[in-house]
Amino acid sequence: MLKNKTILVVGAAGLLGSKVINALLQANAQVIATDINLTGLQQQFDTGKNQNITLVSLDINNEAEVKRFFEQQPQLEGVVNCAYPRNKHYGKSFFDVSLSSFNDNVAMHLGSSFIIMQQSAALFLRQQSPMSIVNVSSIYGVVAPDFDIYEGTPMTMPVEYAAIKSAIVHLNKYVSSFIKDSRFRVNSISPGGLFNHQPQAFLDKYQQRTMGTGMLSADDMTGSVLFLLSDQSKYMTGQNLIIDDGFTL
Repeated sequence: MLKNKTILVVGAAGLLGSKVINALLQANAQVIATDINLTGLQQQFDTGKNQNITLVSLDINNEAEVKRFFEQQPQLEGVVNCAYPRNKHYGKSFFDVSLSSFNDNVAMHLGSSFIIMQQSAALFLRQQSPMSIVNVSSIYGVVAPDFDIYEGTPMTMPVEYAAIKSAIVHLNKYVSSFIKDSRFRVNSISPGGLFNHQPQAFLDKYQQRTMGTGMLSADDMTGSVLFLLSDQSKYMTGQNLIIDDGFTL
């Protein structure tokens, strides 16, 4: 479906980004993998063994750097934004979050999502050929958190995360409507919880909210990403696919 198509993956060194890249390479796509952590990318991907991947250092919170990067791209068929920028105070309980920290995290994550969408749209207008953008929202961009599943653990569901992920769902619609061209599509996936060695008490309670599988793996998300990038979804735009084993039912 994606053979020889050039796909940009932002936040490529992360848990989800690295799995998306593996799936794209298996689909014979040409991948441009970007991350602020170039060393992390180089440790995961050997460009000597795979000529279909290019590794690029990119700070998506540096507007000039992002604009310069997109201006240098002759053409992209797809963009997948898996980045998850946050500050050192991220993850505190609701009453412990300061206004400055809240604003900082929203600016870093939502702001960088905006600039990637904006510059992708600008590139589309220059290239005048189909482009599909896939963003990553979350079940907590769609429904309210279930705080009961965090009881007895040091974890919480950050308020910044809910604000950011819900906004991304609407930005899909805004950008699609603004460009208003069937060849330019902006969609997102909303994963349920992804397993990353969370406390067992949390995993057990989370599983009870699903159809039985509980936490999913990053690999479980890649099929939906490839579908949204491909022509099989060519008239889907401004939409959000929920992959959560029934958590939001």
